[in-house]
Amino acid sequence: MKKLNFAAIDMGTNAVRMLIKGTDQPGSDVLLSKEFLIRVPLRLGQEVFTSGHIPASKIRKLIQLIQSFKLLMEIYEVVDFRACATSAMRDADNGKEITRQILDETGVSVDIIDGKTEASIIYNSHICDIFYEKRNFIFADVGGGSTEITIIHNGELISSHSYDIGTVRSLNNKVDQRVMKAFYRDLKKIPEIDRQFSIIGIGGNINKLFRLAEIEIPHPLPVSRLQKIYRMLQSKSLKERISELKLKPDRADVIIPASEIYLDIARHTGATEIYVPTIGIADGITQSLYSEYMRKKISPTIYLENK
Repeated sequence: MKKLNFAAIDMGTNAVRMLIKGTDQPGSDVLLSKEFLIRVPLRLGQEVFTSGHIPASKIRKLIQLIQSFKLLMEIYEVVDFRACATSAMRDADNGKEITRQILDETGVSVDIIDGKTEASIIYNSHICDIFYEKRNFIFADVGGGSTEITIIHNGELISSHSYDIGTVRSLNNKVDQRVMKAFYRDLKKIPEIDRQFSIIGIGGNINKLFRLAEIEIPHPLPVSRLQKIYRMLQSKSLKERISELKLKPDRADVIIPASEIYLDIARHTGATEIYVPTIGIADGITQSLYSEYMRKKISPTIYLENK
């Protein structure tokens, strides 16, 4: 049988990614396997948090990138795809204008999604149900512009909140202290629900911290180990983080504020471990597209032509 491939474009604050995942053995409970992944560090949020808008130079690069993604999707014979933009595009005063320009020049429709939608895309894919037996989790998606906290108690999603607290925003000193206080206040309420919560960390920064800890899935990252890594990172200059730890330049600066946010979550909730399933919103999007495809049971060729 011909392989079914699905694609997700994630326009984040720090980087723009395209993930293609697929399967040649479709079934209701199948998890897709990665076929292709590309990450381009456009850092759309840099100017948003300082001037309020995304500059023309980055808009042009973004459009060129989307055009390249379309060609790659054709090569991989992608059945369906979805493009989502998160915090940077939400906050940019020209965000909607950019999505219209992308649609006009590339034919790709971009959804600017809010934090709760971002969290639900990952949760509703039920990817984590397969990996873990524990049922109480604090889903923490720490991005460049925002942090999404989703509470899962006894396997059920009971709350989801988005906070304008992110790594790029932090580097630019654009985190409102009132938002930080609300963040801490909400975190402190979580142990009132149940004392036994573990954190599930989502995104590139926690994936890199997990690898620096030299721990293998499915074992969790102890918060005590994360504290040691954080102190180690602080002791090194930006150049040393790049040369000695082999971090990419756009990761070497944001990894410290990312560590601080995860440590804040652990400190205020009492969580002692972080599971890192190496998934993100792009994985959730592709899995959701596949589930919808299986539900409709439409021919791959017809389905693509209708998009």
